[in-house]
Amino acid sequence: MLRFIRPTQNHLLIRRLLQESFRKHAVGYAVAISAMLVTAGMTASSALVMKYITNEFVVGRDIFQVYKIAGAVAAIFIVKGIATFVQGLFLSRVGNAIIAERQRKIYERILAQGLAFYHSVKSADLITRVTHNAQAARAVLDLIVTSFARDLVTLIGLVAVMVFQQPMLSLVAFVVGPLAIVGVNQILRRVRKIMEAEFLSLAQIVHVIQETTIGVRIVKSFNLESLMRNRMDKAVADVERRANSIAALEAGTSPIMETLAGLAISGVVLVSGFLVIQGGQTPGSIMAFITALLLAYEPAKRLARVRVSLESGLVGVRMMFELADRPLTLAERPDAKPLDDGPGQVEFKSVSFSYNDGKPVLSDLDLIFPPGKMTALVGPSGSGKSTVMNLIMRMYDPDSGEVRFDGQDISHATLHSVRDRIAYVSQDTFLFSGSVMHNIRLGREGTTDEEVIAAAKAANAHDFITALPKGYNTEVGENGSFLSGGQKQRLSIARALLRDAKVLLLDEATSALDAESEALFRDALALLSEGRTTIAIAHRLSTVRQADNIIVMDKGKVSEQGCHDDLLETGGLYRRLYEFQLMR
Repeated sequence: MLRFIRPTQNHLLIRRLLQESFRKHAVGYAVAISAMLVTAGMTASSALVMKYITNEFVVGRDIFQVYKIAGAVAAIFIVKGIATFVQGLFLSRVGNAIIAERQRKIYERILAQGLAFYHSVKSADLITRVTHNAQAARAVLDLIVTSFARDLVTLIGLVAVMVFQQPMLSLVAFVVGPLAIVGVNQILRRVRKIMEAEFLSLAQIVHVIQETTIGVRIVKSFNLESLMRNRMDKAVADVERRANSIAALEAGTSPIMETLAGLAISGVVLVSGFLVIQGGQTPGSIMAFITALLLAYEPAKRLARVRVSLESGLVGVRMMFELADRPLTLAERPDAKPLDDGPGQVEFKSVSFSYNDGKPVLSDLDLIFPPGKMTALVGPSGSGKSTVMNLIMRMYDPDSGEVRFDGQDISHATLHSVRDRIAYVSQDTFLFSGSVMHNIRLGREGTTDEEVIAAAKAANAHDFITALPKGYNTEVGENGSFLSGGQKQRLSIARALLRDAKVLLLDEATSALDAESEALFRDALALLSEGRTTIAIAHRLSTVRQADNIIVMDKGKVSEQGCHDDLLETGGLYRRLYEFQLMR
C-alpha cells in the first residue's frame, strides 16, 4: 500500500538532500550517528541503574554493591561525555563541509548563467540564497540526524526501560503522545508562509544596504538618509515580526508538551505511590521507571517540535534548489569545440535579436568587421550598438542568424575560446578589490610586472599610477573607490591591452577621460589596434575619425557606412549627428 502513497514536496526535498549530501559524507555521519547511539544507550542505562541504586540504598544496604554501582554510574557518564564530544565534532565538520559545497555549487550555477539571468534576478536575492539557504541545508540534515539517531533512539531506549520495569504504568504515559501530535500539526500550517516571507525580507535588507553603499553620493547629495532609513526600518521590522511569529509557533509546542507531560507524570506518581505503599512493589523498579519517564521528556519534546523546525528549514532548502535547478539562459552545446585560430574577422550573417519583451532590436543584420582594421559603431541611443557588442561576446545568442569568428559560428564553440579572443573595455568601468597591479594583470594571467607597466604606459596610466602612495601596489578600494573616474577608465584600458586579444572591443572607452588624456589615447590607438580587429562604440564622433570604417546604425539596421570624410559628404544621419555635436 505504501508504494501507492504519493510523496509530498517536503519528502522529495529531504530525499534529494540526503542523496546529494548525506551519501557523500556517509563516513562522517556514520561516526556521528554511532556516537549518538552510544549516548542514547548511556541515557537509558542511567535510568536503569536507578533501580539498583534505590534497592541497595533502601533494601540491600551492601556497601560493596554500592561501590560497583558508583563505578558503573561514573563509567556511564564518562562514556556518554566522550560520545557527546565525538558526535558534536563530526556533525560540525560534516555540516561545515556541506555549507561550503552548497555555496560553491550555487555560485557555480550563478556564474554559468547568461546576462539575461542577472537582469531578471536581484543581486540581494542571490546573496541571501548563497549564504542563508546553504545554512538551511545543513540545519535540515543536522535536524534529521539528531532527531532519528539521537532523540528517537534515546526515547525508544527509555520507553523500553519503562515497559520492562512497569508495563501498566507505561500505558498512562503513552496516552499523551497522540494528543501532542494533534497540537503540533495545527501549528505547522502557518510556518511555511511566514518563513518564505521572512526570506524575502532578508533579501530586502541586503538590497537596501547595497543601494546605500553603491549610491552613497546620491544619498548624501540629495539628503536621502531619511528615505533610506525608513526603507531599512521597514525591512528590519518585517524580519523581526516574522521571526517573532516563528518563535511563537515553535514555542507553542512547549506548553502543549509541558501540560500533557505534567498530567502524565502526576498520574504516574500517584499510581506508583499506591503500588509501593499498598501493592508491595520494590521502590527500585518504581524509581527506574520514574527516572526513565523524566529523562524521556526532553527527547519527546524535541521530537514533537521537529516538524515545525523541519518545515522552516525546508523553505530555505526549497529556495536553494530552485536556484540550482534554474535553466541556464545561455549554455554551451554538448558538442561545443574551441575556435580554430584565425586572423580575427568578425561577421554578422542575417542576425535578428530581441530581449525578453520581444521587441526587435536587430533585424536581419549583416556586418563584417575586417581583421586588423578599426570599425566604429555610431548612432542614436537604442539603435543596437551595445547589442552588437553583447552578441560578439556571446552574452546572448541571436534569435536567428549567425555571429561568426573567422567563418565559425560562435554558438557552436566553447564560451572560453570565444571570450579568450576578446578584450573588452566598457564605459561602466569595474575594478576588483586589490592593487593596481592586480587589476591590470587580470587581463592576462602569468604576465610579468614589466608587461603590466608597458600596458599601463600605452593606456596613458603609468604617470598617475607612479604618483599614488604605493605606486602599482596601491589598493584601489571597492570598485576603485579610491580612484577618479578617468583613472579607473585608464586602468580598464590597460587591462584590455594586456590581454593582447585578436578582437578589441571599446564601448565608450574614453568616456571618462579628460580632453588631454583622450587626445593621447587617440594617438596611441593607431599603434595599439595594429593587427587587431578593433570595434569601437562612440557617442563623441571626434574619437572615431581615424577608424577605417564607420557603421552608422539606426533602429537595429545599418543606415550608412564609410570613412569619416565620405560620410560627411553623404549628408545623412552621420553628418546630422556630427553637426549636432559641433553646435553643443
